[in-house]
Amino acid sequence: MKIGFIAYPASGHLYSMTALARKLQSRGHEVICIGVPDTESIVRAAGLTFVPYCEEEFPMGSLTQAYAPVAKMHGIEVVTYTSEKLFAPFTRAALKHLPQTLEETGVEALVIDTIHFFFELVPINMGIPYVQVCCALHLDLSGTTPPFIFNWPHETTSEALTRNIEGVHEAIQTLLPVLAEATHYADSTGLGSTWQEPGSTLSKLAVITQTPKEFDFPGIPWPAQFHYAGPLHDGEGREPVAFPWQELNGKPLIYASLGTLVNGLDHAYKAILEATEELPEVQLVLSVGHSINPDDLRPIPPDAIIVRTAPQLQLLKRAALCITHAGLNTTLEALAQGVPMVALPIGYDQPGVAARIEYHRVGKSLEVATLTGRQMLKVTREVFENPSYRERARYFKKVIAETRGLEVAADRIEEAFQTETTFFRRSEQTV
Repeated sequence: MKIGFIAYPASGHLYSMTALARKLQSRGHEVICIGVPDTESIVRAAGLTFVPYCEEEFPMGSLTQAYAPVAKMHGIEVVTYTSEKLFAPFTRAALKHLPQTLEETGVEALVIDTIHFFFELVPINMGIPYVQVCCALHLDLSGTTPPFIFNWPHETTSEALTRNIEGVHEAIQTLLPVLAEATHYADSTGLGSTWQEPGSTLSKLAVITQTPKEFDFPGIPWPAQFHYAGPLHDGEGREPVAFPWQELNGKPLIYASLGTLVNGLDHAYKAILEATEELPEVQLVLSVGHSINPDDLRPIPPDAIIVRTAPQLQLLKRAALCITHAGLNTTLEALAQGVPMVALPIGYDQPGVAARIEYHRVGKSLEVATLTGRQMLKVTREVFENPSYRERARYFKKVIAETRGLEVAADRIEEAFQTETTFFRRSEQTV
């Protein structure tokens, strides 16, 4: 079968989707990855076929420019800005160009990253079967648990459930600019309006999350086609990253990274450095990305290593602790190595991931807006010195090894596309 993959153009999403694409390719399927030009190098490094689209609206280098303002934001501001300035124009361009790309490539089925809200309208309109993959944390629209844009704890009181429902409505409001683009496409193609009910366009064949069930909040009433798989990582197919390995001195390693997008909050890096200055028994590796000038972070502990990009998987295999923005991919990669965490959620799904880190006792979470070096030191020392956090992280290391996320996800996709509902009618997908 010829399967097209459409991943959100951020490294964490691309690493997960390309790993899954390689798994299906190894099973004999012809796989192509459809993306904007900025994603080509990651796709080709994974050994996959790349097909560009939306080149006019998103030429090479445009994503770096578009995301630059996000680096200094946090909280709901990040989500609101991204929805209006990135998701909406990206959706408009994709809905315009994707139909022709699918026709020219002869794709028979699609695997779509769920963060590409409403991209599924294209295969619905064209009668192409599709499944969806949650590379980020999945969004619970039922109100049973808090929407992931909030770091609220999981509670079952009536007050908490009411709060969750209100949070769902607030989350949906942030997507109104994207909804406007989707509505225009639906009106122009005659899809009607029944798809506008939240969740109505989710695949009827399969929705797969890379979050292990054991790491989620309990009790969410998922539909039958929703599947927990496990991390979509295999440690391969990534561009090599240079690193001064000779500078590691054998002390317990703390690996710290605030991701690749909302990673420009100087005070957060300074708090991390201030805290580790008081922990001479450890060595810090700090990855700061391209939104920070490392010289602006001085003073720096004498044996700390500061880099713009880091070979994250290799470092986590050596780490005793991970300080993270609570991006889902970094979190799952840390748990896959049994590494406890200190979470500094900044935006997007990170608050929800951080809430799960606390709920499952694999680490602690701090509010990044008011973060100080003293707070950072206290919590870092607690997670580093209390063996219960590492024991819980090692439990999830075992869970992840046993879930075999890539195998499970590939199985569910093959089953979905082989079922007799593969040749579904357009009306069945828009109910």
